[in-house]
Amino acid sequence: MDRKEILSRVDHTILTPTATWEQVKAACDAGRQLGVASVCVPPRYVKRANDYAGSGLKLCTVIGFPNGYSTPEVKVFETEDAIRNGADEIDMVINQGLAKEGDWEGVLAEIRAVAASCKGRILKVIVEAHSFTVEEKIALCRVVSMSGAEYIKTSTGFGSGGATVEDVKLFREHISPDMRVKAAGGIRTFEQAQALLEAGADRIGSSTLVELMK
Repeated sequence: MDRKEILSRVDHTILTPTATWEQVKAACDAGRQLGVASVCVPPRYVKRANDYAGSGLKLCTVIGFPNGYSTPEVKVFETEDAIRNGADEIDMVINQGLAKEGDWEGVLAEIRAVAASCKGRILKVIVEAHSFTVEEKIALCRVVSMSGAEYIKTSTGFGSGGATVEDVKLFREHISPDMRVKAAGGIRTFEQAQALLEAGADRIGSSTLVELMK
């Protein structure tokens, strides 16, 4: 798999708290030039990035990020606001406390509420895999598969762990056939990205792969 093919599956990410508009604009320029799947920007910049990039670039943003413990109503509002501003794809963080309690109905209800508010846009559900046991990850695969989302995503990249080949393989084994996997968190080389894609990931989240091509 060559670098161009890998980049076509990358969500080029700029989510640092100190991200400036000039940095976001540069990320949009680089993403469009290199043919990435999307550029993932903070909610604050979605409208401005959409006005700047136009229809030639898919824009992604994050909801309940990075901790996931805001209420479902807040996550729905964030999602609706992002879509009004021009977001094409939504990456939401689950309520990890509900999952740790085994309140799978609560986790499912929240994801379904966000999925409904996406109105056909792609939804990726971030489960922060390093926080959970294998049994909990399998349960999360089942819940996300039932939710109406398109992707299960490994990590925010802001926690203590990131994407692993083992988690991608586990997700691929336990999600429904129509679900896809996004690997994110700590992916800093094309070799890492290729290994994750070969393990079964469909999309890669990374802030560095595009920079390696500059």
